[in-house]
Amino acid sequence: MTIDEVVQLLKASQATGLTTLQEMILRASWEGKTYTSIALEAHYREERVRKVASNLWQLLSNFWKESINKSNFRQILENRSLNQRYQQLIKEFNRAATAISLEFPSGPVSLDSRFYIPRPPIEELVYAQIAERGSVVCLKASKKMGKSSLILRLLAHASNRGFRTVCLDFQQADKAVFANLDKFLRWLCANISRELQLEPKLNDYWDEEMGSKVSCSIYFQKYLLPSLESPLVLVLNEVDFVFEYPEIAGDFLPLVRSWYEQAKRMEIWQKLRLVLVYSTEIIVPLKLTQSPFNIGLPIKLLPFTKEQVQDLAQRHGLDWKDGKDAESLMAMVGGHPYLIRLALYHLMGKGGLERDLQQLLQQAPTEAGIYNEYLRRYLLKLREEPELAAAFYQVINATAHVKIEPELAYKLQSLGLINLEGDRHTPTCELYRLYFREQLTTTEDFSNVRIEQLKKENQQLRALSSLDELTQLANRHYFHTYLQIDWQKSAREYTTHILREYIPISLILCDIDYFKIYNKIYGNSAGDECLQQIANTIKNCVNRSLSGSFSYANSNYSATNAIAISQVTDSNDENTVLVARYGGEEFAILAHADLATAMSIAESIREQVKALAIKCEYPGMGGLPAAVLTVSVGVASVIPTGETEPVTLVNAAEEALHQAKRQGRDRVVSC
Repeated sequence: MTIDEVVQLLKASQATGLTTLQEMILRASWEGKTYTSIALEAHYREERVRKVASNLWQLLSNFWKESINKSNFRQILENRSLNQRYQQLIKEFNRAATAISLEFPSGPVSLDSRFYIPRPPIEELVYAQIAERGSVVCLKASKKMGKSSLILRLLAHASNRGFRTVCLDFQQADKAVFANLDKFLRWLCANISRELQLEPKLNDYWDEEMGSKVSCSIYFQKYLLPSLESPLVLVLNEVDFVFEYPEIAGDFLPLVRSWYEQAKRMEIWQKLRLVLVYSTEIIVPLKLTQSPFNIGLPIKLLPFTKEQVQDLAQRHGLDWKDGKDAESLMAMVGGHPYLIRLALYHLMGKGGLERDLQQLLQQAPTEAGIYNEYLRRYLLKLREEPELAAAFYQVINATAHVKIEPELAYKLQSLGLINLEGDRHTPTCELYRLYFREQLTTTEDFSNVRIEQLKKENQQLRALSSLDELTQLANRHYFHTYLQIDWQKSAREYTTHILREYIPISLILCDIDYFKIYNKIYGNSAGDECLQQIANTIKNCVNRSLSGSFSYANSNYSATNAIAISQVTDSNDENTVLVARYGGEEFAILAHADLATAMSIAESIREQVKALAIKCEYPGMGGLPAAVLTVSVGVASVIPTGETEPVTLVNAAEEALHQAKRQGRDRVVSC
């Protein structure tokens, strides 16, 4: 037996399993380490280690009915092999352990997750490319194909090499940023400066007479790059979002290419390593020599192969070695990473039985299936763009090759709904064909009654696309949309003096202290449950604090959801409040309230979260604010005007949150 097999067998056979210290003693003793060195490594007193070890050797002696101690431990067990009964015991234990520690497939796969499936040689190619001076990587893939997970690893690899890294997502930029090229490029430079913890010095390098593009390049060449001792890996994510603003894209994309070309002539530009991430073909008219997408290393993320699906199934605790179950699942969803992971997540929740797979596949293209929420978001998008829906309707009903407008084809491809092979267009997977055949109809079939019905359905679908699945709160995208609309409305009222009293907009940002460590020690399943508990606590605190004065803008959902899921313009109530999941372990509360009221709510949230008494013990880590999970809270209040932007409020709240962390966490700070 190996030491791993010994540890697994004891964990599987003992009702209480093994403690962290017991496992550490077993592994260290196998390597021949002394109790003194074990105590030093484990941060325990030697007396404590010896006592635990003595009980451990007695446990092993009873289990194998043979005298076992530290000196003969390895000698006795290494020469033995696992019998069939022990192998089955370990297999069942591992399956149960896998089910407990499942990760809900939402967002990028974390760096320490066992569910990340490598895609050789892509990772190695990308890592090698960013090591080259002045290099460019063009990463293309449709939605939920694994771009974010690969970027996460690329950034970690770059950081480990000592490179500086910045990742900007154009989808998170306010619409006001795209008002003109100058504003867009200033936003770009300011955000890169902030990420690099450099003081923004835009006015020192910006010259109206030279123009925005030259000013932006000078800012990089004379300030940003010289300020860095190591290369900069700059990831520009969701670049195709810029395509929606042709005038900006027509200037910005050639500018990006010019930086690559300047690296051939100027050493300072060789510090810059660009990574362009996008979903679709460029739809802005550019000369071939102006496009940044035909330079450097082009990478396209492909669907999972059958072998990769089998690998992922095994990591979920499923035995799919014969390949039949993998083939059945892929016949429905292809090799789409997210759809595969979601199926495996639900299968393990039901014990991973074959009959559950067949039931899952039968229900997949229906409203009772596990993909219902995911498919409804696409349905909303298609119904909002009738031309796109009509084009897709042609594809899924075609019996022969069908050609559609290139721009519509590229949009459908970027959504991941169709494959483009020359002039041949086919649905990405059978799931889409079956589901959308039932849901989409031609425009000729729409009666007035049907149109009204679709409007109501679209309103419900819009609400679902604004929802964070785990916590049932509004998601980050909806938060920013809501804030932008509310800010503009309040600014107009301020300017036109509609309001007699100018009530500020207050933002409360809550961050769970040391949550990444909690996830690592207690597992993602416990982390998900923790997020749900804290989300409910925040909703209840807000509800109690603002009862009678405020209401949730939740016309599409019952009050129990306690989130804003309607456009702010749909409500006549000035005092609406939004509760959202702002990030991984961050929550945001947005309300028309003064600073004192917001601080009171924040303090109530801090106290009530602590009162949940969610136990957290981090071995070897001191200086924790408490033995239970706590939150740090930042609060900011601003009166919106025509001269200010919502980012002012967000930045102020984020700064207050950072102050709360720096001051020791488990506290509320205002800015």
